[in-house]
Amino acid sequence: MPAVVDWGRREYRPALDAMRSLVAERRRGAIPDTLVLVEHEPVVTVGVEGDDGGAAGSGLPVVAVERGGRATYHGPGQLVGYPIVDLGARGRDVRRFVHEVEELVVRAVVPFGIRAGHVSGRRGVWVEGQRKIASIGIAVDHWITFHGFALNVDPDLTEFDRFRPCGFDGGVMTSVARETGRRVSLAEAKPTVLEAWDALFGTSPSGTMVPTGPAEPTPARTPA
Repeated sequence: MPAVVDWGRREYRPALDAMRSLVAERRRGAIPDTLVLVEHEPVVTVGVEGDDGGAAGSGLPVVAVERGGRATYHGPGQLVGYPIVDLGARGRDVRRFVHEVEELVVRAVVPFGIRAGHVSGRRGVWVEGQRKIASIGIAVDHWITFHGFALNVDPDLTEFDRFRPCGFDGGVMTSVARETGRRVSLAEAKPTVLEAWDALFGTSPSGTMVPTGPAEPTPARTPA
């Protein structure tokens, strides 16, 4: 049965090492498919497609990672999800998996009255095709997925103005709070994410989250 773990708020680098460790454990069959939920301290991560130069001048810590995509921001008020999933049992279809992760976020914001969706040629989840509410970046190691989605629940959106997130102007970014016109906590958003994870990836109906610290780190793997 797939699992859900909640790391609370973590610095990005230790969480990255722990995520890579979970990938190794999943590959050995030591753990089931697992969704990690985490909130990061402010950081800009840069995927394999690189950056237009803005991230280095953002004044924020910058970490190069092996996920797809370009630069994006993580910080307080943003709910990050790392699905550690064995695609060997799901047809080894990476494109479908990315679509399912986007769909997870689409479903998760419905209870807030937000109609979001996919936009052809653009990664992530968009409101009215114009405002980006979540970024998506996936890596695959021997058919085990890692990295994942970053849902803007109620972050400081001005942080995105420091650089060009995913090559866009920072003003394109939105959040659950901005769309609803009220403050929204991560505690309020997590159950909707769990419900969507359950529907798409088969977690237990209870959606029980198990608080846990990051596992011991292992070396990074090369994406498939």
